[in-house]
Amino acid sequence: MTGLETIASGPMWAGFVGFVLVMLALDLFVFGGNKAHKVSVKEAGIWSLVWVSMALAFNGGLWWYLNGTVGAEIADQKALEFFSGYLIEKALSVDNVFVFLLIFTAFQVPQQYQRRVLIYGVLGAIVMRAVMISAGAWVVSEFSWVLYIFGAFLLYTGMRMLVAVDQEPDVANNPVLRFARKHLKVSEEDHGEKFFVTKAGVRYVTPLFLVLILIEVTDLIFAVDSIPAIFAITTDPFIVFTSNMFAILGLRALYFLLVDVADRFHLLKYGLAMVLTFIGAKMLIMPWYHVPVQASLTVVAVLIAGSCIASLIVTRKGGAKQARSE
Repeated sequence: MTGLETIASGPMWAGFVGFVLVMLALDLFVFGGNKAHKVSVKEAGIWSLVWVSMALAFNGGLWWYLNGTVGAEIADQKALEFFSGYLIEKALSVDNVFVFLLIFTAFQVPQQYQRRVLIYGVLGAIVMRAVMISAGAWVVSEFSWVLYIFGAFLLYTGMRMLVAVDQEPDVANNPVLRFARKHLKVSEEDHGEKFFVTKAGVRYVTPLFLVLILIEVTDLIFAVDSIPAIFAITTDPFIVFTSNMFAILGLRALYFLLVDVADRFHLLKYGLAMVLTFIGAKMLIMPWYHVPVQASLTVVAVLIAGSCIASLIVTRKGGAKQARSE
């Protein structure tokens, strides 16, 4: 990733990767992320606050370091890029939550097993995002015109989401699931939190492992949207990587925080679709007009907040109308 300018030194990269590995190890072996456990809304809220606080603290530390080494102007710019990228990634990860909920519901996965699936899903997502960001950074550094392809793709994706926002994916007939059932030995019985079982000397995968496959594929699909979106904000590989990682690390807590209220934010998908459409258009008009990062941050925040507020208003009116009819 040396083809693109970055504010990060080798020790900064090593330090952040070390931080991610330590946090994952703590989650798996200290806080029981690899064990079956039903996550309460309170626990999910606390962990969501922890991850957001860590992201903001990291941004503050990055600003402080850059302010002392390269000056206030670059420090302000990079801190704003990180915050904008983190907000976009965090917002787009909400769409992951809706699809995860559909998958778990379709497979009737008890909530105490969902936590274990998601922690391994996060591990896979981190590896995939790292590879895709590295590849994306190299492509952008070698062929800068690819940013316009990213823009066209995001514009198309956003408009397609607006048209098909109410269509739910058919999980049961997913081609990935059909492929897995055809090529893997699947034990259809309930095996709790296990991904693999052995029967009569033959190793089988469990339905929970099929759920894990779908979770990983879902994140891969969403990464195809979200990674080009952040390249619209910054082409600094360190900012792209760190903002992505913080959003991914907080994804599991966000899921359990929203799982019981997801239906109240049914208009949020329209907001996310408009975010992608805006970012795609922003990338396409770059030769003629460069949209400042501050303006992008404002537009994204307004679209997300507006769709959330509209969802709550519509839901409240619908509930009041139903109460009156009863």
